[in-house]
Amino acid sequence: MTKCRGLSLMSGGLDSQLAIKVLERAGAHVEAITFVSPFFKDDSSCERFAANLGVKLHRIDFTDCLVALLKAPPHGFGGAMNPCIDCHATMIREAGALMERLGFDFVATGEVVGQRPMSQNRQALGTVERSSGLKGRLVRPLSAALLEPTQVETDGLLDRSLLLGLSGRSREAQIALAKELGIDEYPSPAGGCRLTEEAYGRKVKDLMDHEGLDERWLLELLSTGRRFRLPGGTSVILGRDKVENERLEALSGKGVLLRPNGKPGASALLPSVASPADLALAQELVEAYAKGMPAEGRERFRPFQLI
Repeated sequence: MTKCRGLSLMSGGLDSQLAIKVLERAGAHVEAITFVSPFFKDDSSCERFAANLGVKLHRIDFTDCLVALLKAPPHGFGGAMNPCIDCHATMIREAGALMERLGFDFVATGEVVGQRPMSQNRQALGTVERSSGLKGRLVRPLSAALLEPTQVETDGLLDRSLLLGLSGRSREAQIALAKELGIDEYPSPAGGCRLTEEAYGRKVKDLMDHEGLDERWLLELLSTGRRFRLPGGTSVILGRDKVENERLEALSGKGVLLRPNGKPGASALLPSVASPADLALAQELVEAYAKGMPAEGRERFRPFQLI
């Protein structure tokens, strides 16, 4: 069997690690690919897991692609501001472009049929494959035995008999396989995309409706601070601790920075100011959250807080 070469998407979870090991066992040379964006949680684990597996890791900035999907998702959103089907198809399409440039044979994912009822049912998997433009070259090694053979399998480049037929939401088979394959470091199952979180989604929608999604630094601040939208339209990002205050202060050249008068407390960054009345109200908000201010002093600002 000729050794084929594939790019396997790595999310930092257990399934993406297992997919790589199963593909290697089936005769493939595998390299990993991870997508980075302010919309995703910390991806540093991918570098560590790739090193543990002994595979090369390719990193692709996915922010512009996601912004475009947030503005107009062909298949709509999930329960929050998460265009999951279109996001996954676009990731695979981007991986396919890198596959072509590197002269690889296929793209793989760690998806398991039925593990996520909305995005990993058979219909969704088929939609992603068609939308990605990689029909016949998209391998799902953990559930391949339950799916139609891909071209790389029928061409004899990948040993289908060594691919798996996992399905459903139980993790027992994956945990047992991880032990068998010597994978002993992996996180508990959890989503790595902030867009699936309802509260975060509200902040994204608010930003899209007001300042827009085209400024990278505003996207990077979405996970920082308490956020308020004042009556005149001014956005206020209020630090919650020393680290967030310092981060906001470092960006003071991009907006208006406010601090409490004469007492310790939270700094606030205003990307722009809609009116003098909003600026005065923002300073009142900063004072209300300063240390020593009774909690009732903050209550008048609750209607303006996004989460």
